[in-house]
Amino acid sequence: MIEQLQRLEVTYAELTARLASPALHSDPKLLRDTTRALAEIEPVMTLYRSFREVDRELNEARQLLDSTSANDELHAMADEEIAALTARRAALEHDLRRALVPKDPNDERNVILEVRAGTGGDEASLFAGELFRMYARYAERRGWRVEILDLSESEAGGIKEVSAIVEGRGAWSRLKHEGGTHRVQRVPATEASGRIHTSAATVAVLPEAEDIEVELREKDLRIDRYCASGPGGQGVNTTYSAVRVTHLPSGIVVTCQDERSQIKNRDKALRVLKSRLLDLERERADAEQASARRRMVGSGDRSEKIRTYNFPQNRVTDHRIGLTLHQLPQILDGDLEPLLAPLAEHDQAERLGEQARRAAG
Repeated sequence: MIEQLQRLEVTYAELTARLASPALHSDPKLLRDTTRALAEIEPVMTLYRSFREVDRELNEARQLLDSTSANDELHAMADEEIAALTARRAALEHDLRRALVPKDPNDERNVILEVRAGTGGDEASLFAGELFRMYARYAERRGWRVEILDLSESEAGGIKEVSAIVEGRGAWSRLKHEGGTHRVQRVPATEASGRIHTSAATVAVLPEAEDIEVELREKDLRIDRYCASGPGGQGVNTTYSAVRVTHLPSGIVVTCQDERSQIKNRDKALRVLKSRLLDLERERADAEQASARRRMVGSGDRSEKIRTYNFPQNRVTDHRIGLTLHQLPQILDGDLEPLLAPLAEHDQAERLGEQARRAAG
C-alpha cells in the first residue's frame, strides 16, 4: 500500500505542475482530465499526509518509551500515547485502503434513465409509471433535474416506456445499480377475487456521454420529423416537433417529442444517442462488460428480477444482496437511500476484495 501511495504522490505532484502550465488551458479535454484526476487524488493525499504524521508521532513516542524507565512518569505518558496513536494509525490505514479502491470514472456523470413495462399487461405499465415516479421523487430529494425525452403512455394510465435525462452531481454513482428487471406483486384494482398478480418492468441506466467523447457525423444520421402524440394539446399534435434520429452505422434509433421545439427535441435525442453509442463502444471493448450490460434488462420476464416490490407484505427485497425492507410506501415515494446505500457499500466491499486478491496474487 505504501508503494502505491508513494507512486500516487508523484502523480499528484506531476498533475499539480501540469495544471500551472498555461498551455494546458488551451486544451479543454486535457484541462478537464487533469482537474478531474487532481480532484480524485486530493482526498487520498490528505489522508496520506495524516497517516505519515501519525506514523512520525508514533515513532517518536516509541523512542521516548525505550529511553525511559518503567517507573518514569514520561514512560507512562508515552505508553498511553502509543496506544492512542496505534488506534489512530489503524483507522487511517483502513480509510486509505478504501480510498485506494479504483473509482468508477463515470460516478459524477448525468444519467440516461429508461423504464419500460415488461410482462404483465396493464398492471406492468402501471408499475412502470410508479417506478419512474419513484426515481423522479428521489431526484427531487437530491436536488437533481429530470428531463423527459420520450414518453409512451398506456390506455390504463400507466407507462409503456419512458426515457429521461437525470442531471445532477453523482447521479450515476447512486443510480448505476438500478438497471435490471423490477418485479411487483400485488392485487390489481380490477381483480375481483383478490388474487395476487405478478408483473414486471425493466430499468436501464446509462452514463451520459460528453460531447468530446463521441463524434456524430451528419452523413451517419437520418433525422425524421413528425407530429407528436399524446397529451399536450392541439399545438403538440399538429406541429412537426417530434424527432426520430437513426444512427445508420449502428441502427440505433432515438425519439424525442417532449418539447414543442423541434430543435430542442433534436438536441435531446442526440444526447441520448451519444450515450448509447458510448455504451456500445465500451461493450465492444470489454466482452465481460457487454455480457453484464445485456443482463441488465434481460427480457422483462418476471423471473429475471433484481428486486421485488410486494404490496401485501409492505416489503421490498433486493435479491442481489439479500436485503429486505418493510418500507414500501416510503421507497416508492423516492426514499431510496435505505436501498441504494447498502448496494454502494456492497460494491465497495467487492472492489476492496478484488484489490486484496490482486495484492495477494
